[in-house]
Amino acid sequence: MRSLLAIELFKISKRPRTFISFAAISAIVLIFQFAFKADGENYMNLMLQGVNDSFQLNKVNALNGYFMCYIILNTLLVQVPILVALVAGDAISGEANMGTLRLLLSKPVYRHEILWAKFLASIAYTLVLLVWMALFSLGLSVLIFGSGDMLVFRVAGEVSQIMQISSDDILWRYLAAFGYAAIALTVIVSLAIFFSLFAENSIGPIITTICIVLVFTIVSNMNIPIIDIHVKPYLFTSYLVGWKGFFYIATTPEGVPIKGSIEDLRSIKYSVLILLAHIGVLQTLTWYFFKRKDILS
Repeated sequence: MRSLLAIELFKISKRPRTFISFAAISAIVLIFQFAFKADGENYMNLMLQGVNDSFQLNKVNALNGYFMCYIILNTLLVQVPILVALVAGDAISGEANMGTLRLLLSKPVYRHEILWAKFLASIAYTLVLLVWMALFSLGLSVLIFGSGDMLVFRVAGEVSQIMQISSDDILWRYLAAFGYAAIALTVIVSLAIFFSLFAENSIGPIITTICIVLVFTIVSNMNIPIIDIHVKPYLFTSYLVGWKGFFYIATTPEGVPIKGSIEDLRSIKYSVLILLAHIGVLQTLTWYFFKRKDILS
């Protein structure tokens, strides 16, 4: 099993599209950082307009590395599923396209070991991608903009809220957010590998996965009662942004933030369970069809 995993990791490291993902993330993060460094004060003035001048946090100091990372993640974690699909969608179809799948399945190796090796290798790539994103979006942002208390802007219904998180209560939230993102992106990995099973080239499963993510995301953002009740709860895209819940802190009846708290931990746990259920179903279906795959066709 370890040998199979090492081989799959080697294959991923040799694909140009693997490094395209890292380059894309780096470019997007650097563009955000440059833009906010050049004109971030105007952005903060726009976001904080109407806030009383006695607000405890200075508007200029609010533009720090923690705030920058939050802004970047709001953009990137919606796009990263596409980058993950570029590699995971090639897991099985790439072998079929090169003519090596038949040879691989004819070897004295259990099919479930082959499938697990491909799945774990894709997960490893996803985790490294997230670490790279953390280093650039959080580490580099803190170096450029410094640290401090963090502002979180939130729209709840028709009400806009601004929450302040103290600097010593932030890092663990980012750690939890990236952990949640890893689970959410594992759903994308499972989906891409599932479609990869039925294709003879990588383009089909990659495009199919991306289209499903885009369509489901659009549906998840619709505010239509019948969709809210009967459709959204079953779409994995409804839970992809659940990481934000770690930055929504509970408050006392007087409105004072409670350090170390999470406003709706139950909702986050439910979201994680739904995502894990999607992973389980997709993996089960993939294994069912993979073990019946005809190596002679």
